[in-house]
Amino acid sequence: MKTTAPRRVIPGFGLTFGLTLTYLGLLVLIPLAGIFLKSAGIGWQDFWAATTSRQVVASYRVSFGISLAAAAANMVFGCLAAWSIVRYRFPGRKFIDALVDLPFALPTAVAGIALTSLYARTGWLGSIFYPLGLETAYSRLGIFIALTFVGLPFVIRTLQPVIADLDIEIEEAAASLGAPRFQTLWRVVFPALLPAMLTGFALAFARALGEYGSVIFISGNMPLRTEITPLVIVKFLEQHQVEHATAVAVFMLVCSFVLLLGVNILQRWSESAGAARA
Repeated sequence: MKTTAPRRVIPGFGLTFGLTLTYLGLLVLIPLAGIFLKSAGIGWQDFWAATTSRQVVASYRVSFGISLAAAAANMVFGCLAAWSIVRYRFPGRKFIDALVDLPFALPTAVAGIALTSLYARTGWLGSIFYPLGLETAYSRLGIFIALTFVGLPFVIRTLQPVIADLDIEIEEAAASLGAPRFQTLWRVVFPALLPAMLTGFALAFARALGEYGSVIFISGNMPLRTEITPLVIVKFLEQHQVEHATAVAVFMLVCSFVLLLGVNILQRWSESAGAARA
């Protein structure tokens, strides 16, 4: 009996793969290759000098340090928020669930202006924190607030489907066997959520590392104190030091690539862990 190949709506592999490579090459690979070639033209010594100057190293500390702290905070509170949205029913739940995506849709400059207005000395929230000795706007704490704002949705959206697929009967079985809540959380729930938590952490960290628009308004942009690396790159471009700007950009690009590679590894780990539990 003659068998026929299944009909496919999308064209064959050769055409589809060729269009994919062309698209990625024009929009991703060629621009990235241009950055590497531009930075390679200044020589290794100048490249090292550009990426390790005092101002640039200080911006690394601000960008990497605060991004790491914001991603860690988002991992904890994002897990709590995702758990509440998935597991509990309360008035306004759908509204809060839709509100999670606001940082995705809101232009970063608008977010920066809004956060600065709220956390400035005369703002609604700043007028509460400043008398307590907490300088929110125009400080590193302001950068932390902005990076937490833009990174929180990545953690929540990563954890929500995992929590939804987590079988409640497993928790009930642990409780029926006499396990206290903390032990059930530590031995049953936490191992199931850990891969997704780490994935959300990596995504939030990578997002915060390259954030620009929402930070420049609330940070104060003080050199060696509250200046982020993307702003240093922009300053190099304004001073027509294109080679120095591309050198720092290449360094940040390599760091972002390593983070994305880590995200892919964590996603594979999450999938394998889910298959093992099933």
